[in-house]
Amino acid sequence: MKIPCSSLLSVFGAVMAILRLESAEPVRLETLKDRVRVTISGKHFTDYVFGDGASRPFCHPILATDGTPLTRDFPMGKTDGEETDHPWHRSMWFAHSFMNGVDFWNEAGGDIGRSPKDKGRSEHIEILEARSGETGRLATRNRWMAPDGREICTDERVLEFGGDDQARWIDWRVTLMAPSDRLLMLGDNKDGTMAIRVAQWMTAPHRSGGVERGGQGQIVTSRDHIGLAAWGKRAEWCDYYAAHNGKTYGIALFDHPDNLRHPTWWMVRPYGLFAANPFGQHDFENLKDEPHRGDHSIPAGGKLTLQYRFLFHTGNPKEADVAKRYKEYRSKR
Repeated sequence: MKIPCSSLLSVFGAVMAILRLESAEPVRLETLKDRVRVTISGKHFTDYVFGDGASRPFCHPILATDGTPLTRDFPMGKTDGEETDHPWHRSMWFAHSFMNGVDFWNEAGGDIGRSPKDKGRSEHIEILEARSGETGRLATRNRWMAPDGREICTDERVLEFGGDDQARWIDWRVTLMAPSDRLLMLGDNKDGTMAIRVAQWMTAPHRSGGVERGGQGQIVTSRDHIGLAAWGKRAEWCDYYAAHNGKTYGIALFDHPDNLRHPTWWMVRPYGLFAANPFGQHDFENLKDEPHRGDHSIPAGGKLTLQYRFLFHTGNPKEADVAKRYKEYRSKR
């Protein structure tokens, strides 16, 4: 049977329209009851969770292009062999341990000796934007509350999600806003600020609960600090990577060149905590006689914006061209 040329053209046109639509919108955001789900080319990437009763919003899980989970499941779920320390380390989050005398990093029982006893919560207020497209864009408003009900500050954050066949990424831009009638003091403390907790198999060799634990994880910074030497050092980026099931995966965290005190200090631990912290100078540089060297005040009614990119790649940092990708990131200023 001969199919009319006009019909073939119609079918071809419909197929091309679908392909154009798929090409134009590889990242999809779906707003659910307590989270925003992010898929890339139809594959689950992450959820931005804002309504499960946790002390702060967070992203979980974080899935590589082949579906491999790259962050710890605990405390949101239970995975055999995972360590259950620091239950406030929820996959990927933004928090700080000293904000006008309130600790927003730890939770009850956590690090009371070095951080304020009062433990606060950063609470989701509303979604301002959830847009699908060539990259996905999520904007939210949040408030930071002391346990006695005082509002310490608010923030507006934008998360952008993207990916290709080699890597995926999440850009965070958080603007902290001081109250109109008082300053916001971000105190010098090592516990902060833009953070992720890597999967158990990605951790480096470390000791936990009195037990020596293996691990194939490796740590390197843009300034060639290796392993434990990366803790407390300043660098433009840091990468945590390891082999898993015959394939190497890595997480690189980029510090934006416009950030306060760029290049930042790295709070990176062999057990899997990985964070950029521009406020912990006296801890990181062992300035025992200057405990407030890293303090930063935002004046009443003022703002501070911090920006970061998480790059989730395959291969080691050289194979993944992490240095090149950082240059591309900073060129977007």
